[in-house]
This record gives sequence, C-alpha cells and structure tokens, in this order.
Amino acid sequence: MRALGEWVLRHRKMVMLCWLLITVAGMAVTSTVNNRLTVDFSLPGQPGTETAAQIIKAYGNGGNTVPLVVTVTMPDGQKVTGSEQQIGDAFASVTQADVPLRVLDEANTGDAAFRTEDGATAYALVFYPFPDSFATVLPTEVVRKAVAAQVPEGATVGVTGMDALAVGDETGGPGVLAETLLGGLGALAVLLFVFASLLAFMPLLVAAVSILTTFLLLLPITYLTDVSFIVEFLIALVGLGVAIDYSLLLVTRWREERDHGKDNHEAVVTAMETAGHAVLFSGITVAIGLLALVVLPVPFLRSIGYGGALIPLASVLVTLTLTPAILGGIGPRVDWPKIRHENQSSPAWTRWAGLVVRRRWIAAGAAVLMLGLLTAAFTGIKIGAADSESLASNGAAYDALRTLEDGGVSTGVLTPIEVLAETDKADAVASTLGEVDGIVTAVVPTGDGADVDGRTVVVLIPDGETVNSQSVDVVRRVQDVADSTDGVIGVAGLGADQVDFLHAVYGNLPLMLGLICLLTYVLLVRAFRSLLLPLKAVLLNLVSLTAVFGAMVLFWQEGYGSNAVFGIAETGAVTFWIPIMVFAFLYGLSMDYEVFILSRVREEYDAGASTDQAVVRGIGRTGRLVTSAALILFLAFAALASGPGTDIKVLATGLGIGILLDATIIRSLLVPSLVSLFGSWNWKLPDRVARLLRIEPSVVHAERPAIVD
Repeated sequence: MRALGEWVLRHRKMVMLCWLLITVAGMAVTSTVNNRLTVDFSLPGQPGTETAAQIIKAYGNGGNTVPLVVTVTMPDGQKVTGSEQQIGDAFASVTQADVPLRVLDEANTGDAAFRTEDGATAYALVFYPFPDSFATVLPTEVVRKAVAAQVPEGATVGVTGMDALAVGDETGGPGVLAETLLGGLGALAVLLFVFASLLAFMPLLVAAVSILTTFLLLLPITYLTDVSFIVEFLIALVGLGVAIDYSLLLVTRWREERDHGKDNHEAVVTAMETAGHAVLFSGITVAIGLLALVVLPVPFLRSIGYGGALIPLASVLVTLTLTPAILGGIGPRVDWPKIRHENQSSPAWTRWAGLVVRRRWIAAGAAVLMLGLLTAAFTGIKIGAADSESLASNGAAYDALRTLEDGGVSTGVLTPIEVLAETDKADAVASTLGEVDGIVTAVVPTGDGADVDGRTVVVLIPDGETVNSQSVDVVRRVQDVADSTDGVIGVAGLGADQVDFLHAVYGNLPLMLGLICLLTYVLLVRAFRSLLLPLKAVLLNLVSLTAVFGAMVLFWQEGYGSNAVFGIAETGAVTFWIPIMVFAFLYGLSMDYEVFILSRVREEYDAGASTDQAVVRGIGRTGRLVTSAALILFLAFAALASGPGTDIKVLATGLGIGILLDATIIRSLLVPSLVSLFGSWNWKLPDRVARLLRIEPSVVHAERPAIVD
C-alpha cells in the first residue's frame, strides 16, 4: 500500500486524467447498460420453469405469470343469468388484442365457478406474457377497454390480479437518478458534520466516479450474459454508500496524520498503509459475499453476483488511486475552514468504549439478549411473495378483488396452478387433480386455441393464495399426484415457481455459506494476523444476519412496521429472492465495520497497548467514523425504499435495518466486549500458519490490567 501511495503521488496528474476519461466513458454508456438489463426470474432445469417454457412456446403467455382477473358486475337487481353469451363474447374479445392473451371463463369451460355466489358478477382469468423489460406496462387497460366495449348496458368492469394490485399500490416514486441524488444529499449532510470543511465533497466525487466506472465495467458483462434490472438500483445506491464509506475512511486517516504534524506527502502514504489496507480487505470481503451468488443455479441471482461484485471492486480502485491523487495535490487547501481536528480520539466514543470494557459481561449479555429476541422472530419466517392484502389498500384493482371476495370467491383465484396435459386425457387429469386437498376447482378450456399440438392447459384453483413457503403445500400435493397421473406433462404457476426456488436456492444455501465463510476467514486471518478474531467476525456476521431476518419478519411479514412507515399491510411472507440478496450484500457490508474497527485495534495493540487499551483507543478513533459511514449507507437505502414497488422497499429496509443493527448492537457492544473478554487469545497465530499465509507473525505481549488512559 505504501508503494501504491508513492506511485499515485508521483503520477497524480496522469491518474486524475485517466479517471476523468473513465468517468466520461461511464456517463456515455450508462443508458446503453440500463437498456440491456433484463427482467427474468426463471430457474432453468427446474420442473416448473421447464413446464412454463412449454406453455409459453405453445400459447405465448401464462406459465410464469399470474393471470389478470377480469370482473363483470351486473347493475343492481340483475344477475349474470340470461347475459352469459354477451359476457362470454366480451371476455373472448380480449384475444383480439396485439398482446397474445389467453382467456379462461364460464363460456369456454362450462363451469359456473366463474360466478360469484350471489350471481351478480362473472369473472375470467386472462393469461398474458411475462414482461420483457422493467418498463413493460401490464395489459390491464387493454383488457378493461376490450371487455367494457361489449358488456351488457349498465354493467361495470374491473381488473385485478397480483401484478395489477402491485401496480395499483405504486405511487410512481422517484427514478433511479432521483433516488441517487436524494441519497447523495443525505450523505452530504453527514459528511459536512464529520469534516466541517469542503473535504465533505470529496467522498461524493469519489462515489460519482465509482458508480459510473461500475456501469462501464458492467457493459461487457451484459453481452456475455443476461443481467437483472435489480443491478441498476444496487450500483446507484449501494455503490453510493460503499464508495463514500471507503473514501471517508481514507480521508479521515489522512486528516488525522496531518493533525499529528506530518507533511502532506507522508500523511497520504501513511493513510494508504493503514486505512487503505482496511479498505482493500473490506472491498474484497464485500465482493466475496456477492460472488458467492454465482454458485447458485439461478441466472438472475448469478447476474446480481457478477454485477454486484463490481460495486466494491470499483469503489476500492477509485478510492485507492483517485483519493490519494487529489489529497496529494489540493487536499490541504480543500480542508477549509479547519473547524474540526483529528489529533485526538473522540471523547464520547472513548468514554463509551471504556464503559463497555469495564462492564463487558453486561454489555455482551445485553447484546446477546437483543439478538436472541430477533433471532426468535426469524424462526417464523415464510419465504415467498407478498399476499394480496399487502399489495394495495385502494384503487380499481383493490375494488375488483373486494367484489370477488364479497361474492364468496377465494383469493386462490389470483394464483391458479397450470397443469400442461395431453388433450385427450385433460378431462381425466382435471378430475383426478381436482380431488387434491386444497383444490377448489379444476377446469378444462375448450374451443378455439385451447388445444395446441395435442396439449391443453388444465387450470386448478386453490383455496388460498400459493405465495409463500407455508401456503405452497397444496402445490406440492398437486405435484405428487400429477407425477403418477397419466397424461400430465408438467405443473407450472407461481406456486410451482416458489417450490422450485426454495429447492434451487435454499437447498444450495449450505454450499454458499460454506464457501463465503471459508474465503472470508482466510482473508481476515491475513488482515488481523489472528485465528480467533476472524472466527468471531464470521460467527457474529451470521448471528447479525439472522437477527436482521427476524427484524424483517416483524417489520414486513407481521406488519409491525410496514403499515406505520409505508402504509402497507403485513405481507404475510418475505419475498423469495430478498433474503438471499440481503445476505449477500450485508455479509460483506457489515464486515466493513468489523475490518475498520479491528484493524485500528490491532494497530494499537501492535504499538504496545494492552487488549483493553487497544479496544478503547480503537473504538475512540473509529466509533464516530463507523457510525457516520453506517448512517450514510442507511440514508442510501432509505432513498432506495422511496422508490416504487413493495419488493424494492422490503429489500431496502432489510439492508437499512441490517446496517443500523450491525453498527450499534454488534460493533458498539458485542465486538468490544468480546475482544476484551478474550484478552490475549485474540492475538494468537501459530508461526506455521503465518508462514503459510506469508504474513508477519503475531507477537503477543503481557496484558496489563488497565482500561482507559
């Protein structure tokens, strides 16, 4: 790191020119990258996805989407009876739209289940193609207009469905650029407090360059594989927080060295040796957490792993080259007005660390109790999708659903199960599968378009929404019976996707966990020159993440926070892909603070301090920094939560809660108390391990029974 710092200072003008050119190139390709991002949650090789692909190939719709549910409600005092033909023609008219749509109703199945119990409302299922981009608009209005043009006079038309309800809950929200600017303004406020000088703008400059660099690096990946649209949000907002954090750490240490009397050149080099070393290991740790997604057999998660790993790598690269280049030139002039100084530890954090060390058993016990309560909540987690109650509380889609429910129709109609069967055996398949416990209705479409190449889609209506790990049992029962039923080709639908995802992703979770923990442990052994500290760091990260999931269960699944903060009812489940995303990002991001703190504690210990003294001095130096860094990341996630989409809000709040939990309970209570309790065991490293990893041996000196000095 010293050599890199010296090189950058010798060539700082060239370094800054290179980053200027890269930034301009990044600006030029950002729009192209965004246009190449895809919306695809398929699971190749899984039975549900394979069946869905056959349905889509045959019909051009359905398979991997939940249908729209169209309602026709007769005027007061009138019933559907007598108007069946006209209503059937109205429903059938949607198939004339430019979008390939497939209709299932009473007219083409002969089943009266497509009426409410009071006979006043008829409904139809309209299957549509999966959106090919994030900007694709649902065919809700196309369907509504087509049906409304032919219904009996005075009848009202409604359109609902899981996706229609989700869209009905959207407020539009700010775009990615607006969210990034919002997060940037929050970060600037924190940085102005931390630096109290024009230096506050430097981490923002580094973040802007890092974000644009990441988009530039992502461009070739979009030509090699599909990359999920989610990456766009993550680069903009996670990239903002990570790059600011890294630059904040380096600039703060440079400022400290300047305040201790070093000239500007030596201050930059020392900051690179110390803070730069921590930034490097932190960035690699974050990248490891994200690259672990690559081992999962899910394309969209793999793409997030590829794209997401670029965020910390680009941030590290920019921080360790552009930041010292700027500091080596105009740094002292930009540090104006010089209101805050860094030549002494934070008195408040020093006192706090001293208190924690003196009351280490109490501090550790309090932290464990709080984490234990959240971990207990985690045991009730349901993995799946948000249910209909949480998607909207008003709007046209909500009103249409209330009409169906008031008429005795189960919300299971929102998540039907599609069974691809041989046409000549479709009736027998429907009869057999319709007897499965939890299935209300089994229907077989007839008429034009129902039979394609000797195959027909039998539709099963469950008695409840099949949206999470506990409500998909009916899907599993259907799959079990279907496997032994003659004529069945496969089972698809939202519930089948949930079953496949749980198997493909969470079934491979032990492999992912093992890979991450092993790589991180080896990396941190090198960083801390200890066997115990890295083990503690890895275990605390896993405990912290379990507690975060418990908090998400309480906040979203049970609705104790979602309604108060966002006006969204309890979701009943945590969206199936979000826990794995939260894990991948938080595992590395929260490890940042562990590296920041323990690197400084290790430095103080190597300088001759006892373990307790090293903890107090290390926390005194890094406490304000870690808190500020965590607050900046939290504000970035708050900006992400302001965007449209319940799922994005769930992801953002999960990340935000995780950062706050980690910076408070874990790093301010549990880490210092445990390091104090472990004493000299923290620093033990066998010479053979040190030689194997090519690092300096760890010298353990005699402990002195002192706390604060």
